[in-house]
Amino acid sequence: MATIRDVALHAGVSVTTVSHVVNDTRHVSLEGRTRVEAAIRALGYVPSAVARSLKSNTTRTLGMLTPNSSNPYFAEIVRVVEDRCFAAGYTLILCNTEDESSRQSVYLKVLAERRIDGLIVVSTGDDEALVSQLRGLPMPTVLLDREIDDPGCDLVETAHRDGGLLAVRHLLSLGHRRIACIGGPEHVSAGEQRIEGWRLALSESGAASDAGAMLWRGGFTSQGGYEAMHAILRGAHRPSAVFVCNDLMAIGALRALHESGLRVPDDISIVGFDDIELAAYTCPPLTTVAQPKHLIGALAVDMLLERVDGRRREMRKLVLQPELRVRASTARFTPQSP
Repeated sequence: MATIRDVALHAGVSVTTVSHVVNDTRHVSLEGRTRVEAAIRALGYVPSAVARSLKSNTTRTLGMLTPNSSNPYFAEIVRVVEDRCFAAGYTLILCNTEDESSRQSVYLKVLAERRIDGLIVVSTGDDEALVSQLRGLPMPTVLLDREIDDPGCDLVETAHRDGGLLAVRHLLSLGHRRIACIGGPEHVSAGEQRIEGWRLALSESGAASDAGAMLWRGGFTSQGGYEAMHAILRGAHRPSAVFVCNDLMAIGALRALHESGLRVPDDISIVGFDDIELAAYTCPPLTTVAQPKHLIGALAVDMLLERVDGRRREMRKLVLQPELRVRASTARFTPQSP
């Protein structure tokens, strides 16, 4: 592999001159610049990103931690983040934590050692070690989607509780009163806020007398929703509607209902959360609470670059409003014949 000394020797100039051409740090005559650039092409020289970052104190690289790269919701946001970073002249290092706090901790250390300029984090959940790690990082950080206690960094997320309210108020408006909920793991703040919205909507309507017995949990996966729905159907009193706290679990729930011979929405109505692209292509198309994914990803990058570039010092918290997407998985409640 060619070195900067090889380029200097080939071009007949000093190493310092090559460095100035590569880093554009000082005027070099047209003749000298032409010879250096020709030598770079001839030798296939690639400047050391590490050496350049040490000189400039910047790597033009951002990092992002996501909890589950197989979840289309996060994949859709990552696509926006990566496009936004690329357009701004930054590359993105993506790390998937698989919702494991130990893996999250390791990746944070690795990214810090890579001297990235900024970091976007979707946390694994209520991890006390994460707070202290984030406080010790030398680069600006933006939390996305999931809050943590006292993070000391920027945050952009959806109003998850309001989304739960939207979903359950929609079901209530259709005449449903026995509305179950399939929530996510207990340690994830976004999921807990959605469940809170479910409880509040039931309380407002006076339909919350047995709400505690109507809550099941899954792992924010299709398998989790599938197993939770089968558990619901084994119960003594079947609900007429179910609010499912993410679309992947809702897809699993639809499969369980189909296997059980129940029709959606004739026998039971389903509402999801996220509005992933697949939600419009389920059978039937899924009514769901839409998170503004494109705006979330774009704002996360913009907020981060404001801090990286020194244009802002104070912390910001942006909470965006969700919207209900009514499709064919919900219908007016019809009492079943005995």
